[in-house]
Formats: sequence, C-alpha cells, structure tokens
Amino acid sequence: MSSEFWLISAPGDKENLQALERMNTVTSKSNLSHNTKFAIPDFKVGTLDSLVGLSDELGKLDTFTESLIKKMAQCVVEVMEDAKGKVYENLLANGVDLTSFVTRFEWDMAKYPAKQPLVVVVDTLAKQLAQIETDLKARTAAYNTLKGNLENLEKKSTGNLFTRTLADIVNKEDFVLDSEYLITLLVIVPKPNYSQWQKRYESLSDMVVPRSTKLIAEDDEGGLFTVTMFRKVINDFKAKAKENKFIVREFFYDEKEIKSEREEMTKLLSEKKQQYGPLLRWLKVNFSEAFIAWIHLKALRVFVESVLRYGLPVNFQAVLLQPHKKATKRLREVLNSVFKHLDEVAAASILDASVDIPGLQLNNQDYFPYVYFHIDLSLLD
Repeated sequence: MSSEFWLISAPGDKENLQALERMNTVTSKSNLSHNTKFAIPDFKVGTLDSLVGLSDELGKLDTFTESLIKKMAQCVVEVMEDAKGKVYENLLANGVDLTSFVTRFEWDMAKYPAKQPLVVVVDTLAKQLAQIETDLKARTAAYNTLKGNLENLEKKSTGNLFTRTLADIVNKEDFVLDSEYLITLLVIVPKPNYSQWQKRYESLSDMVVPRSTKLIAEDDEGGLFTVTMFRKVINDFKAKAKENKFIVREFFYDEKEIKSEREEMTKLLSEKKQQYGPLLRWLKVNFSEAFIAWIHLKALRVFVESVLRYGLPVNFQAVLLQPHKKATKRLREVLNSVFKHLDEVAAASILDASVDIPGLQLNNQDYFPYVYFHIDLSLLD
C-alpha cells in the first residue's frame, strides 16, 4: 500500500450511494485501493456565503498544518541523531501509527464540539496550531543554539594538529612554567621528518635545552613535540625550524583557559542531555496533537466542499481510499467513470488533461466530478 490517501465524497442520494457501491466493488476486485467509510459529524452549516469564506481559510490552514507537521517530523529526526531508524516509532497520533489513525478516524467531540458554529471550530483549530508553531520555534531555537555551540567545540577537537584545540592533549607537566628565562614551545613535525627533528632540534638555535623534546600527540600527518629554550631565542628558533619544515604552533599553556574550555564542553554536553528528553517528549506529544488537528481539518474541508458542491440539505457520503502502489492512474479512471454524471465538464477536462499546452496552466489537476482531498503520510521525503 502507498502512504497516500484520497478522501472523496459523493451525494448521499440513492443513485450516488449505488455509484459508491459500484466503486467499492470495482476497486476491490481489481485490487486498486483499500476503502473505508470516513465519518463526519453533522455540523451547523450557517450561510453559504460564510462557507465560501471558510473554504478559503481551511485551504490555507491545511497547507500551514501539513508544513508544520513535516517540520516537527524533521525535528524528531534531528534530535534523535543516532537513532534515526526509530523515528517513525515516535511519530504517532493518539498512540497509534498514522495510517491506523487515519483509517479509523473519529471526530473528537470533546475537543472540537460539532454543535458549535463551524467558524468557532475552525478558530479553535487555528489557535491550537499557531500555539504549537510558536512553541516549536522557541524550543528548537534553544536546542539548535546549544547543538551548534557543541558542534563548534567538537570540530575544534577533531581537526588536525595545526587547528585543533590542545586543551584535551597537553598537560601541565609538558611545560616549563613560571620561569623568567625559559619557555616551552610546541612544534609540529611531519612523520617522515621525526628522525631529522631528533638530530637537529638542539642545534636549530643557541640556548635550546638539550634532551628537552617529547612527542605528546600524533595525527595521520605528523606529531606534536615539546621543546624548551631561552625566551630570547624564540624568533630565531621559529625561523630556523620553518626552514627545516618544522612548524611552531602558537600556544602558551594557560591553566585557567584550558580548564574553562574543558568545563565548557562538559557543561554543553550535560545541557544537551538534559534538554534531549523533554524536547523529544514535547515533539512527540505535539506532533500527535498537530497531526490529529490536520485530519480534523481534512474532515471539515470535505464537509464544507460537499455542501458547496452538492447543496442543501446536507446529504453526502465520504470515503477514504488508500490506493495500491502503481494503481493510481487506473483508480482515477474508475472514479471518473463512476462519478462523471456529477459534473460532465470536469470529467471531460480530466480526460483532456494529458494534453500539455506550453505556457498555459490549467489548474484542474485537483478538480474532479466528486469532492477530493489528498492526504500524504510520507512526511520525511
């Protein structure tokens, strides 16, 4: 089965109920789709004028909500980092997987009372979704700032010996500290030049302390060596070292700075851990709320569109179709032939839609003889 659904409706008179029955028989026999009834409550209709305005508002709210739940699904992916395979286990609606929720949809009377005017129901949904979006922005901004700071620190500790932080490499014991005359420098030596370094470092300048070199770190390209000398020969030593392809790394051991860098990393890791659980829980709960609201919006759209299309008194039947993969074209043809009597012009224009006229965009791809709305559950594509 595909992850998309077609929510359609047809008038509820005898002729159209027979047409729906015929559609069910054909789609089932030809294995085109899995169909279920989609129950929509009897809402207060109000005036047709107000329904036209509501139809437009619902269209915008539907697009906004779909975008919001896709954002939230993506946030779950980003937050779960190492456990991306388990993302769909966390994208549930009312504790069940999304397909089950959609195929067994029941209107939530407690949350969105159907006895209220339609405008009030839509306003309740709109406010709820706007609040979720506001909270999402605030929560993810805080988490992403923290994550960004941590990534910057991690980058510093994973670069090569020329660029990476040395806070997690050097020790106090590697340096001569608090001496008025002596200083310890760090020198990066390419791997092939190790023996050359050992032979030459003492004679690169006057006043280099004999046997003062020690290898304290390595990467794929070279090693980091300490060397101690008198302060006054630093510049001379640097110049001679460079001539021999030994690079002095600008670094002076500062215990306070190193301690604060280490503490910063520990603090950020701890904060990220603390935020991870609550943020993931919030995303799960509010993804579920937003998704449930989205399917309620689809139900409202079918109701409003069906009343505008088929007239009063309210009498229509909504059906949810889950097309089989690769059967959508044939399914569309079956629906067209079963319901073309509802709108001969629309049915004919669908048959002609395969003719593309350059520069002319006929926006009839979502207009059919029957009311139709699309639900796509592939939220992470």
